[in-house]
Amino acid sequence: MRHRSGEVLATVVDAGGQPLRDREVVVEQRTHAFAFGNIGFDFVPLANGEPGQPAGALADLWLDVFNTATLPFYWAGFEPERGRPDTRRLRRTAQWFTARGCRVKGHPLVWHTLTPGWLSGLRIDEVEAAVRARIRREVADFADVVHTWDAINEAVIMPVFRNEERPNEITRLARAWGRIATIRLAFQEARAADPTATLVLNDFDTSTAYECLIEGVLEAGVRIDAIGLQSHMHQGYWGEERTLAILERFARYGLPLHLTETTLLSGDLMPPEIEDLNDYQPPSWPSTPEGEQRQAEEIVRHYRTLLAHPSVQAITYWGLTDRGAWLGAPAGLVRADGTPKPAYHALRDLVKGEWWRPPTTLRTDDAGGFPVRGFLGDYQVRCAGRTAHLAITAPGRTTSTLRLG
Repeated sequence: MRHRSGEVLATVVDAGGQPLRDREVVVEQRTHAFAFGNIGFDFVPLANGEPGQPAGALADLWLDVFNTATLPFYWAGFEPERGRPDTRRLRRTAQWFTARGCRVKGHPLVWHTLTPGWLSGLRIDEVEAAVRARIRREVADFADVVHTWDAINEAVIMPVFRNEERPNEITRLARAWGRIATIRLAFQEARAADPTATLVLNDFDTSTAYECLIEGVLEAGVRIDAIGLQSHMHQGYWGEERTLAILERFARYGLPLHLTETTLLSGDLMPPEIEDLNDYQPPSWPSTPEGEQRQAEEIVRHYRTLLAHPSVQAITYWGLTDRGAWLGAPAGLVRADGTPKPAYHALRDLVKGEWWRPPTTLRTDDAGGFPVRGFLGDYQVRCAGRTAHLAITAPGRTTSTLRLG
């Protein structure tokens, strides 16, 4: 975990630049540099003052652990009627999170599932124009509050995806163009709209097919900023060996790894013979005491494994609560009645306990200096009745001068 922490030799000086010698200072961590994420879907009503909003207690639970919110930009729900996107509500939600010190990610810009019905029947060139316009609009409209995007989601299966009940035009576009050209479209349009955004290539497929696609994209000169890996473990915890093997295979490209969609169950596991997770729909899927204890143990093991790998830059757990959880599975860290499961407390004990520096009292030396060692992130320093900001941005040792007054 040495790659997750650093040391700053800080010096405090007064308004005139004179060192504050032999003074008491209090150092307190304020944020993690690492992206501990969760979806923020539940809080769209709350941020917009709408009926049916979750209780404030649920928001408090979210904010006490997580610092990065993923918001839903699924095209079918975001723009069900052409030319009338849900920009205002999503923007208010993004602002709600940023006002509370959180980072915001948009998911996804291009995906073959959940496409709007009005795309059907358009010519292929019209579909392409609509996709390009949609990417440019969303990335530009949210450039000040959304700084990371899943630029394209699940491109491995995209050209061959079959759904006879709901045919979609994104698959038709990807089939006509090919995967790499479709990915290029998504990344180029998003990059043009916001050159500073972090753009992620995201997929649930961790087979060699995804590796081949990444290699083809990179060889084609498409710049991607991070590789997204989904880890929905509805059929059981992967374990350290499998997780590390996957991380090593994708870390070889020299790009940051984002674990974009992570779940662990606190109830019965999905049968192993199920190939498409969407096919398993039991009438009831409750959380159980035994499952909750297993989930708590596994979430600690999983997060420790991920943070120990230097390529991993972000983890997004897919859902705070069982209410409305994907596939109806007991995958949340909070029960449907709003009470935290053991997994919630276990994760909080890591993020805000073991991996967090509490308020610590130090004393400056004759040069006004004092060492601060801690996890990468932002810190507040209080001295002589004033406060200053301190950042630990990289492993190893750096220096910083804090002017008070």
